[in-house]
Amino acid sequence: MKKPLVGDDPQKQEANKRRNFTIRINIFFFCTFFLFSILIVRLAMLQFVEGKELQAKKAEMGMRPTPIPPIRGNIFDRNNYPIAFTSSTQSLYFRIQSPRPEDEVIALANELSRIFAKYGNPNQKRLTPEEIVKEMDVGYDINKKDTPIINYRYSPRRIKSDLTKEELAYIMEHRDELKWVEVMEESIRTYDPKPIAVQLVGYMRPYSAARTSNLKLYKDKEKTSEYMETEAVGFDGLELQYQESLRGKNGTKSYPVDASDKIVGKVEITKPQKGDNLFLTIDKDVQRAAEQAIVDQLKWLKSPEARNNPYARRGQNAVAGYAVAMEVKTGKVVAMASIPDYDPSIWLGGISQSDFKRIEPYMNNGTITTAVPDYPENERGKHPSSIVYMGSTIKPLSVLIGLKEGLITPSTPYNDTGTFVFGKDNSKISNSDGTPYGPLVAWSAIWHSSNTFMSAMIGNPLAQRSGAEAPKIWADYLAKFGLGVLTGGGLPRESAGINEFLTNTKESIQSRMVYASWGQNEKTTTLQLAQYATTLATKGKRLQPQFVDKIKTYEGKLIKEFDDPIVLDETQFPDSYWDAVYTGMQKVGVQGFDGFPYNFARKTGTSTQSVAGKDVDNGVLIAFAPVEKPKLAVAVVIPEGDSALGARRRLHAKFLMRMTNIMVWTIRGRKGLLKQGNNKERRLPAESGGRRFRESSGRKVPFFLSRSCTNATKLHTLNYDHRCIGRASRMKKEDGAHEGKANVVILETVLDDADLLGIGGGGVHCSECDSSRPMNKEEPGAA
Repeated sequence: MKKPLVGDDPQKQEANKRRNFTIRINIFFFCTFFLFSILIVRLAMLQFVEGKELQAKKAEMGMRPTPIPPIRGNIFDRNNYPIAFTSSTQSLYFRIQSPRPEDEVIALANELSRIFAKYGNPNQKRLTPEEIVKEMDVGYDINKKDTPIINYRYSPRRIKSDLTKEELAYIMEHRDELKWVEVMEESIRTYDPKPIAVQLVGYMRPYSAARTSNLKLYKDKEKTSEYMETEAVGFDGLELQYQESLRGKNGTKSYPVDASDKIVGKVEITKPQKGDNLFLTIDKDVQRAAEQAIVDQLKWLKSPEARNNPYARRGQNAVAGYAVAMEVKTGKVVAMASIPDYDPSIWLGGISQSDFKRIEPYMNNGTITTAVPDYPENERGKHPSSIVYMGSTIKPLSVLIGLKEGLITPSTPYNDTGTFVFGKDNSKISNSDGTPYGPLVAWSAIWHSSNTFMSAMIGNPLAQRSGAEAPKIWADYLAKFGLGVLTGGGLPRESAGINEFLTNTKESIQSRMVYASWGQNEKTTTLQLAQYATTLATKGKRLQPQFVDKIKTYEGKLIKEFDDPIVLDETQFPDSYWDAVYTGMQKVGVQGFDGFPYNFARKTGTSTQSVAGKDVDNGVLIAFAPVEKPKLAVAVVIPEGDSALGARRRLHAKFLMRMTNIMVWTIRGRKGLLKQGNNKERRLPAESGGRRFRESSGRKVPFFLSRSCTNATKLHTLNYDHRCIGRASRMKKEDGAHEGKANVVILETVLDDADLLGIGGGGVHCSECDSSRPMNKEEPGAA
């Protein structure tokens, strides 16, 4: 029989509950203590046992900065016209952040190629998957064959620049699908559609090409440590000379990475600092006028008219020309033309081999270094380069040397028989065409360009008196005028020319000095000739050529201004010496300058040199104006473009007329150059002779008042690209004509192409304007 159930004692039940709770609390505290004990022991191990190892691992981690190229500074002419400027573009980059399956990378390349083909610019070359994998630089090609990695693993790889809006929109919309790629904003170089001073400005190429070149700047690892391989940098001209200023300062994208270069944290961005803007001394209008003048001259030399001229046809092989115009007061270069030139945008995105070979002969700046004529490759060696003998342009300096060395006085007489015989072998020197000039003194020897005077009175006596020292004495004088030495302008790849009277030791000193005295032993660049002409104009001060007028920040704050001339050398000569030189230079006959409104000094030269076994003649010119207070100096070289004096007068007539315009424009500070629009006219300052200027044809063109063509009532074409607008009192209001005072006409100097109509009576013949009355030379604007 079972015992009946008896209920628990309530007190006993409460005691059991308290005991159980106490046990649970004790277990909890024990577990907590145990866990904290483990944590403390672990921390102690980290601190005292594993600390050194962990510290070493921490040192292996770091921030990997990726440079962000800054916005490159712009290049403007002296009147703020953009020549080379920066525009923004979007580029697609690929980044290696961690090991990826090869199949996925190749699939991404195929997809990107499809996107580019569908949404990209149809005028651009399509990137193939093979090319994209190569640009990714992942260590293998599209066939999974190993290739060397060129860049650091953390450095982003540019796949394509200048993305279209459609490409950009698609990529941004499918960001989650297109892994490992990112879009970055970059800048690209843009140039004026009509190239301006191409070789002076220079060009740009990727840094990857620059650092493997011989350019000193890019071998300096400290200065280029943050350059990106794909970044465009200056490779020549001002783009190279002012690379550091134009480039600005790098920004950075910094990624924290571990020892295996895996990105393990958030990117940190430091914005780049924009580059500085350059404002050149070049005036785009003067520059284009100089370039067009050369182009037209070369074209005319190949025209039927020139071929039918027994003198002019000797220049039919000329294919290049070079001109430099410098301000006499400051040394600032107003124009530097090297023709032929090319479109500098050809370098953007990489240049093809065919394009490179096409421009290679003339991509150098022919005014400062060797440029090869634009002939087929197998023909180039048969024609002169851009560095030619000075020819007769040296004769003003030869006279100064002769006077300074006491070999002659300003009034020392010489009877020019047309030839001079010297040396044991009776070598003979002749004037052009063997012309005898009879009695000469220093100034008339320059005027007539007497080779025999320079040889007999200067070159030969210097050799006989000074012997082995004569070449050095000659070289020292030339250097003081900028010949045989660098000009100091700092342009990359500048040549110092060649003083062959120093290097050609196979010839006797007597022979070397005789030929040097009339310019057949000194090869110079056009810039050297311009510096030489400027030194003549300043009476012995050799000024450094300046190409930059001022430098400003990208935002427009002035950093530096180049107003003061930099005198590199100075030589003192008595005033009587300068009087002799200036008098002779003012009388030199140059047909293209008739009607020039200022007294000006000039010297032409025909330099003869042997090329591929035959003699060729080069046309050379120096000039400066006004003589009383020189403001502009000009030098021109046309290789293979000249022969004898008679030919030179014909060959250069049209070209020199255009150079005359350049000189007038610059001397007058361009105050007379107006744009078309309201047909306003105004009177120039007193020193301009009160001539008026008016707008016409959308070009900035000078107008002169003349008494000729008084019967004209409409537009007629005159010689040398002049147009007789007609008598103001009878002019119709057509062709932009305007009313004015009676008995005066407006003579327009036009810059577009036109044929020469002929020369006669010391002026030009206006058959329709004035019933066969030629202009008087004294009349302003007469050609």
